[in-house]
Amino acid sequence: MKNKEKKMNYHYTECGLDNVIIVDMPVQIDDAGEGLIHIPNIYDLHRVIALSLITQDCALRPTELRFLRTELGFTQAQLADVLHMDAQSIGRWERGECAIDPSAEIVIRKLAIEMLDLVSGMTIAEIARKCIPSVQNSPMKIDGSDPSGYRPIAA
Repeated sequence: MKNKEKKMNYHYTECGLDNVIIVDMPVQIDDAGEGLIHIPNIYDLHRVIALSLITQDCALRPTELRFLRTELGFTQAQLADVLHMDAQSIGRWERGECAIDPSAEIVIRKLAIEMLDLVSGMTIAEIARKCIPSVQNSPMKIDGSDPSGYRPIAA
C-alpha cells in the first residue's frame, strides 16, 4: 500500500524554541497510520524563524538569543567579542540569569539581519523600539504548506 500525505500543524521544538508552530506542514502517513515528519529546506525555515524573532515587538528571551547566536555561527565568546563584553555575560543572558542588555540586543538583531541576509527594512531606531521586555510568549506560526517558501503567519 502506498503512503498517503496529509497536512498538520507541527510543534517544532527541535530548533530550541518552545513556541514555533509549522502550520499545514505536509506529513507522510505510513501503512500503520503513523505520521512521518520530514522538514525539508531547514536553512530557509531557520531564516524565517530568525526574521520573526528580529521583528517581534518584545525583547529577546534567553532561548531566542541562543537560537540567533547559533544561527549566526558564533560561540558565546565570539559574540561577546563582537559586543565588547565578556563571554560570561552572554551565558548569563542565555540562562535567563539576568536581562539582555538592550543596546547589545539592538546590535545582535542588526547583526542577524546582515549576516543571515534577512530583509526587514527596519532602522536602528525601529529595532530599538522592539527591545522592550515582555512576559508574553506568543506562538510563532510559520506557513509550512510550501517548504520551498516558508513564511511567517501574522499573529
